[in-house]
Amino acid sequence: MTKARNLSNLLDATGDVVSSALDNVPPSDNASSLTTGTLDVARLSDGSITSAKLGNDAKVVRSASAPSTPVEGDLWYDTNLEVLKIYQSSISSFIKVSAVTPILTSITENIYYGTAGNLTLNGTGFLTSNLIVSFTPSGGSASTVTVTPTNDTTATVAIPSAIYNQAGNTVIGIKVTNLDNKDSATINKTVIELPTGGTISLSGGYVYHTFTSSSNFVVPSGFSATADYLLVAGGGSGGGFYYSGGGGAGGAIDTTVSLTANTYPIVIGAGGTGLYTAGGNNGTNSTAFGSTAIGGGYGGHTSANAQSGGSGGGSDGYSSNAGSGTAGQGNDGGNGGTYGGGGGGGKNSAGSNASGNDGGNGGSGINWKSLGNFYAGGGGGGGSNSGGAGGSSIGGSGATNGGIGGNGITNTGSGGGGTGNNSPSAGRGGNGGSGILIMRYQL
Repeated sequence: MTKARNLSNLLDATGDVVSSALDNVPPSDNASSLTTGTLDVARLSDGSITSAKLGNDAKVVRSASAPSTPVEGDLWYDTNLEVLKIYQSSISSFIKVSAVTPILTSITENIYYGTAGNLTLNGTGFLTSNLIVSFTPSGGSASTVTVTPTNDTTATVAIPSAIYNQAGNTVIGIKVTNLDNKDSATINKTVIELPTGGTISLSGGYVYHTFTSSSNFVVPSGFSATADYLLVAGGGSGGGFYYSGGGGAGGAIDTTVSLTANTYPIVIGAGGTGLYTAGGNNGTNSTAFGSTAIGGGYGGHTSANAQSGGSGGGSDGYSSNAGSGTAGQGNDGGNGGTYGGGGGGGKNSAGSNASGNDGGNGGSGINWKSLGNFYAGGGGGGGSNSGGAGGSSIGGSGATNGGIGGNGITNTGSGGGGTGNNSPSAGRGGNGGSGILIMRYQL
């Protein structure tokens, strides 16, 4: 009856519970009481629920490395890349859900003054398209180029002319902006001056310097490279008077040199001048980088033997003494016949012997680096029946009866052709071709 009296105190006259009677009844705090309905946010004090009380699916993990044992939908803010990522279980990886910041780690190749070229950019976060590359010279305005990256880590960009025409030693700041409009840090490159001297050309990734006359080759400060070069002396003339031998090619040196800041004098030898009278002239030496290419020997004639040189001259029909070549630079001349002179020696082969009254062919020249141009071919011997051919079509051809020997091609160091006439007033040996220096290095 006591319990009934207490319960009756909670009811009104109609038997309903009096609402005010429940104001002081404490809520249940067992787990089952929170399985339905909502919890009024106003009942939660600020900061009352800490990160430690939240599951991974309710927070973003901020760290330099990915969270361990992630599940589908986990969020991770990569503090290294400043990127928000979400875990995708189908690929077992976190993928980006926010902007990527590009990182420029290195730049391959260099910027050379006055020379167009490309740079290879290496890094991460380049994305797939519309990568903006900014070039800013110290104290100047930026030039920008938009490129399509090769992939997310590599891109190739052509250097703007406004940049490669900056003065040597100008510092160029280079950065990239990716498709997410995020900038990388800047990497500096310095404009490098190229060496000067000779005729300069670019081909196949090489810079070529060609010297056809004597001058200086100047390597500026800050530049270094290993260069290939071919140094050729002047070719010897063909023999004068009677059926004479062809002139020997100028010596040809094919080697390399390490270039450092310096001024290098280059001397290009002249070809030997052919004579109407008995005799001839050797070619003149060429020098560069401490090397000396020996001038070619002139072809033999009735009153003197053929001369030795870079390559030896061919002997005439009265003598069996052909000129000798210099080891590593050229070859010997050929021997004469009855009324025919031997061919002059070339860089790659000796001159041919005369055959009776037919002059011998000049020795072959060198096709340097297989570029298609030949140098240092021997001159053909003269003959009463036929003159010999010039070596590699650059040596002078030998003359037939009544003719004058052909000249070696200028700036090939080739020998002149022998005469084919027995009159000292009409028969003249051909002139030897002047020498040359060709060098190349890679940028």
